[in-house]
Amino acid sequence: MNWEQLLSLKRFGDTEKRERAQQDETRLGFDVDFDRIIFSSAFRSLQDKTQVIPLSETDFVHTRLTHSLEVSVVGRSIGRRVGMALLERHPNLVNLGYTFNDFGAIVAAASLTHDIGNPPFGHSGEKAIGEYFKRGNGLKFKDQLTDKEYQDLIDFEGNANGFKILTETREGVSGGLRLSYATLGAFMKYPKESLPKKPTKHIVDKKYGFFQSEKDAFLDVVDDLGLKQKSTTNDVSYYRHPLAYLVEAADDICYTIIDLEDGINLGLIEEEFALEYLIKLVKNTIDTKKYHSLKHTKDRVSYLRALAINTLINEAVDIFLANEEAILKGDFEKSLLDKCKYEAQINDIIKISVTKIYKSNDVVEKEVAGYKIIADLLDVFVNALNNTYNDNASNYDTLLLNVLPNEYKAPTENLYNRIMKTCSYVSIMSDSYAIRLHKKINGNLI
Repeated sequence: MNWEQLLSLKRFGDTEKRERAQQDETRLGFDVDFDRIIFSSAFRSLQDKTQVIPLSETDFVHTRLTHSLEVSVVGRSIGRRVGMALLERHPNLVNLGYTFNDFGAIVAAASLTHDIGNPPFGHSGEKAIGEYFKRGNGLKFKDQLTDKEYQDLIDFEGNANGFKILTETREGVSGGLRLSYATLGAFMKYPKESLPKKPTKHIVDKKYGFFQSEKDAFLDVVDDLGLKQKSTTNDVSYYRHPLAYLVEAADDICYTIIDLEDGINLGLIEEEFALEYLIKLVKNTIDTKKYHSLKHTKDRVSYLRALAINTLINEAVDIFLANEEAILKGDFEKSLLDKCKYEAQINDIIKISVTKIYKSNDVVEKEVAGYKIIADLLDVFVNALNNTYNDNASNYDTLLLNVLPNEYKAPTENLYNRIMKTCSYVSIMSDSYAIRLHKKINGNLI
């Protein structure tokens, strides 16, 4: 893989190459990506989607939206620092007009979208959709779908759904948000289809990154970027765009440190744990006098959080630059933070977060409710679309279709596409909207 190709400014539908040197410096193409994402309805819905604590009534707990904004800020810093070093290593990029800000803008935009495909109720929402087709009423469709189509459903993946949202062509809208291919490449952490499942221990095989419905769009992007093909069979699998490692690192840094901060602020984790677990990350930068002058838990934890994030940013940059050649060849098999000297401390933080936060009664109870809500919504809307397509729609089915936004109403001929359309509709819902709609379809108008 080579950087000139990886930094492609191409957008869906372009017939001519976009040259970096010809870009408007006041509103660069990669900056346009960021703007389009911010103004999209899919991004706005993240303001009411679970990050850690579902339906929290406090004002300081992160949602998917605030988390995504923070990941974007961290990603921009990592991208800029990496970009400065890469321009020294590859002066041809400077001659083509690229700057270190380009790297920051690409990583920032991709980071902004990293959770855009996640359903309501956190990661349990993905599992709830998968369970509906694996063990619920959706199991009846298995024999009518290809193996890969069915795998898309039973392993419903937020990353693949995000690629769908960003690239899907619908009536009057071609190419989704029409982001630059460099940003789409940096977004794709798992550039493969759903089968074969986890064929190797390489990080790119951990999950999958596109549905069968977006296969053509995916192939167009990877071909333009020159991503290195991984699969030696007809199965579609590629190595990552190098900047995807930076997006992943920004996300890992934020959820590791900030989820812990949320847990402490909620009283789920004692403050002493913050010092015990974070001090090893910040021991070289902490100002103990300043730390002890802070009188409130929230301020002390905030101070430690800022230092810890900066420490891990430095680590991510150093590891990426030390392994640039291996990354470009596809030989770097782990995430950046899995290679850092603070791996043990990070694992300790994640372990305490799992025990004290992710498995707390409040979280688990709301996730259980989310399973039921998502299964019921899928059931009524999949049936309504299928019955309408088969000219067997009841009056109730017709009423349900009137609830759907126009882009989801028309029942397409292909069963897989009808089902994916319903999954896409449910996944774009915010937590609160899914709850309200579920109440209404169950006859509760209050």
